Amino acid sequence: MNPVLARVVELLELERLEDNLFRGQSHDIGSPQVFGGQILGQALSAAHRTVEGRAPHSLHAYFLRPGDFNRPVVYQVEVSRDGGSYSNRRVVAIQHGRPILNLAASFKAPEAGLDHQVDLPDVPGPDGLAGLVEINASMLDRVPEKMRRFLAHEPPFEFRPVEPPKVIDPAARPPRKHLWMRAWGKLPDDPELHRNLLAYVSDYELLGAATLPHALDFERKPLMMASLDHAMWFHRDARVDQWLLYALDSPIATGGRGFSRGQVFTADGTLVASTAQEGVIRVWDPTQRRD
Repeated sequence: MNPVLARVVELLELERLEDNLFRGQSHDIGSPQVFGGQILGQALSAAHRTVEGRAPHSLHAYFLRPGDFNRPVVYQVEVSRDGGSYSNRRVVAIQHGRPILNLAASFKAPEAGLDHQVDLPDVPGPDGLAGLVEINASMLDRVPEKMRRFLAHEPPFEFRPVEPPKVIDPAARPPRKHLWMRAWGKLPDDPELHRNLLAYVSDYELLGAATLPHALDFERKPLMMASLDHAMWFHRDARVDQWLLYALDSPIATGGRGFSRGQVFTADGTLVASTAQEGVIRVWDPTQRRD
């Protein structure tokens, strides 16, 4: 297994401290704080560990404080409900004695029902598209130092964007983008692991869709971006070590916040998950400080 991917799989395994108390390690992806997808994936993993025979169908999370990637994170799980068909869990991620994330996750027993979905977007497939690692490497000398650390980081997933990244061309464009993604290497046949990794990777690129309609020069006017909340719905199981299309759009940005939505499809067109996120988006002014 790719060593970067193996490290993320290890991060999602968690150490059990008590019946409903877990601890996870952190890692640095080049951003100033812990990657939000890591906290999402670990919180879902902690909730998973307290449920049997049911799979998550949704999660709703609020990011409360930046996480410290130099320190582990403790996850406290509250068993809110176990009904005939549904189970609900509340998870608090704690670091330095303070909560950094609140998450609610709902789990469901298998059930047949009505079935429909939207079509796969009409975009080119992953074959022939340039990889994001190569794209990022080609522009490291054209971005600020803080952004350079993030772009130089090797992610656990292979990304192939359909449209050129915003950093290359800062001109305004429609608020839509498409990204093919898959884990760097074969993973075990463990649906729980694949769901946790899908939650992890769902935080990549999502909020950035809200910057697309705006002409922004990241080199001269750095942008402050921070996730406020994250929602995810799991429709069907999927393997994250096979190509998935992440179709993103942003219907609105206002009041210093951007809102983005995402749909995750398999290569054959099956819709497997949906996401939504709101986050802070501000043209950074070093003379001002806001929470």
